[in-house]
Amino acid sequence: MQGFFDVINAINAVMLSVPVLLALLTVGLIFTIWTRFCQFRSLTHGVGLLTGRWTGKDGAGAISHFQALSAALSATVGLGNIAGVAIAVELGGPGAVFWMWMIGLVGMAVKTTEVTLSMLYRDTSDPTNPHGGTMWVAKRGLPELSARFKTAGPVIGALFTLPLILFALTGGNMFQAWSVSDTTNAYFGVPPWISGVVLAVIVALVILGGIRRIGVIAGTLVPLMCAIYIIAGLFVIFVNREAVPEVFALIFKSAFSPADATGAFVGASFGTAFIFGMKRALFSSEAGLGSAPIAHSAVKTDEPVTEGVVAGLEPFIDTIVVCTITALVILSSGIWQRDAGGTFPAPLELVETTAGWQPTETALPAGDWQDGAQIFTLVTVDGTRTRLYGSVDGDRIDWRGINADSAPVPVDSGLYEDFTGATLTARAFDSGANGLGKWMVTMAVWLFAISTIITWSYYGEQGVIYLLGSRWVVPYRAVWCVLIVVTCLGFIRTSAELDSISTVALGFMLVINLPIMLLLGSRMVSRYRDYFARIRSGEIRPNNG
Repeated sequence: MQGFFDVINAINAVMLSVPVLLALLTVGLIFTIWTRFCQFRSLTHGVGLLTGRWTGKDGAGAISHFQALSAALSATVGLGNIAGVAIAVELGGPGAVFWMWMIGLVGMAVKTTEVTLSMLYRDTSDPTNPHGGTMWVAKRGLPELSARFKTAGPVIGALFTLPLILFALTGGNMFQAWSVSDTTNAYFGVPPWISGVVLAVIVALVILGGIRRIGVIAGTLVPLMCAIYIIAGLFVIFVNREAVPEVFALIFKSAFSPADATGAFVGASFGTAFIFGMKRALFSSEAGLGSAPIAHSAVKTDEPVTEGVVAGLEPFIDTIVVCTITALVILSSGIWQRDAGGTFPAPLELVETTAGWQPTETALPAGDWQDGAQIFTLVTVDGTRTRLYGSVDGDRIDWRGINADSAPVPVDSGLYEDFTGATLTARAFDSGANGLGKWMVTMAVWLFAISTIITWSYYGEQGVIYLLGSRWVVPYRAVWCVLIVVTCLGFIRTSAELDSISTVALGFMLVINLPIMLLLGSRMVSRYRDYFARIRSGEIRPNNG
């Protein structure tokens, strides 16, 4: 199994390498300039479309602008904002936050472009249930460029659906379910399988209603959960307000220089901060992936550009607002560079075993440890500071071992509890008020996970329809719900395994979608400029105009 994940991680190193992430950043900058800063249009005209100040004639579609934005946000505002940001900060350091901001800003232009293209080329053969997304853009849009794409376009669309479905199953479903069961078990001792069954039942009741029910649920759930989470986050930041100036200084400093290793933090280079920050923002906002356009394509409108403008608000809300709140809560609390929870009486000695290098010391040092908790000690491997993991088994430690050509060297005698993903964020919320993380983050994890799972089920479903037809929708939904339960049965011990697999899919979606956007970008910009030209000429007027 380790060999499998070694291959997966090697693919990830290429698919989400610095050049690929820079390509995403470049595409965002291109469309920012090409559209003359469409971010401004999203923050002004986009808000007007949501509030009803601007409306057009009814066109094909099933849901409103607000419901479409809420449905897309329900997929983006989720555990990526809680667990994903925690992983980025824990591994990439404060500098990762800066690169999240960068992707958030240029991501607004990327999202506007890909959603407008999806609206231009969506399938409205059934006006009450349109189909859209990168696969339809490839199938219908690319043949307009050249006759050679008449056959290649549909094939490229099919190739896009494969990583789309894989990411839906792993990142959009299993990662969410695992985080829910892990957090609920950590705080309330609820067996993971119970959380899985409850979650599966809730999801099944929603997805059986299709995009209409998803739109209604998302339109209610997303604003509520965002408001609660932001208010709680601002409270914690206020409590830790004395640390905030230093936190912002660290964010900007660490974005361009190595972040020092202190406490549980292993340190991070500029490259590490860049990769984790941009990857987390990409995962969270989905800018450039071509997934969010699937939800937006169901909107009821006769003006394709309007939904693209509304979609530009997604990365702003998701990354600039919600992700930043999470990052500031974690950084201002100091939990990311916490002290050891216990100390070994003597420096650890490591021996090589079939499972890798393991400490000979298995007695658990004094401390507040929970049976079954994941723990780690810090070692250096070939001069690089890293973690050696284990788990608490009564009064002993069950070490996992670490693979290395030479014996790892212990950094100190400290033993740290591994607050992974959402649990790290929960502990950070506890710094504002004892017990706040327990209730706030557990509730947020459940709400965010439910909203993400139901929307990603629709994304994956649209991929299945494109590949195999609508007759496979019911079996797909059944597999989707079963996977929720299976994920919570204990076969997966850490979210890193799911993260590795889902990241592969994310990378392939990105490298397929970006070239399509560039090839068809002129068509999008032409329609974009025409729409706002009609507004300036008075052809399109506000409702009170």
